[in-house]
Amino acid sequence: MAKSKESWNKKEVRNKKEKKRKDKENKKLERKEGGKTSLDDMIAYVDENGMITSTPPDPTKKVEIELEDIAISVPKASELEPEDLLRRGIVTFFNESKGYGFIRDLKSEQSIFVHVNDLIDTIKENNKVVFEVQKGAKGPVAVKVKIDR
Repeated sequence: MAKSKESWNKKEVRNKKEKKRKDKENKKLERKEGGKTSLDDMIAYVDENGMITSTPPDPTKKVEIELEDIAISVPKASELEPEDLLRRGIVTFFNESKGYGFIRDLKSEQSIFVHVNDLIDTIKENNKVVFEVQKGAKGPVAVKVKIDR
C-alpha cells in the first residue's frame, strides 16, 4: 500500500481553511436572513450620571451651564500656590571628580540632585546651602546653590 502524499499537518491546514470558509458563508447568510436593523435600535443615550441607557434623557432634569464656568486649560502659575523659591539644605553627598551630588532639603527631607554647573560657591559634604529647585529630566534639580552664611 502506498503512503498518502499529504502529511497530517497539511490535512489540518486544509480542514481549518475549509471550516473558516464555511463559517464565513454561514455568517453571510445569517446577515441576509436577519434583515436590517433600524437607526433607532442602534441609538444609545447618556443620562445625568454618565451612564449609557436606551431611553432618552428626561428634559425636566436639564441643567443650564454658563459658558464662563467651563475651565478648559490648566490654571496659570500665578493662580497656583506660590512655593518657597529659596530653600535650605545640607549636602549629603558630593563627588568633586564627577561633578555631582545630592542635597537633603531641610523642609521636605527630599534628596535633590545637584550638578557642578549649577553651583555658585564650591561645596563639600555636610555644608549648609541655600538653593532653588527646578524640574529636571529625571526629577527635581538644585540650581543657584551657594553656601548658607
